[in-house]
Amino acid sequence: MVLEKIRQALATQFERDIEEITAATDIALDLGADSLDLVELISELEGEYGISVTDESIYTCKTVGELTAYVEGLLG
Repeated sequence: MVLEKIRQALATQFERDIEEITAATDIALDLGADSLDLVELISELEGEYGISVTDESIYTCKTVGELTAYVEGLLG
């Protein structure tokens, strides 16, 4: 569920087909995300799940799978 939501958010944000985005997709290298893109993504995830994501922690997540695991960890 979290993976699909993140994939959809990234597909929309970067105007990509959702099928192009997998758990192994590198957010910066494959999608070209910069720090502003990450801020937008953080904001969307916080609103969707009612969580608080620090800027520092989001930069440690390189792939969609790592980001998914991070969000799932916050959700418990």
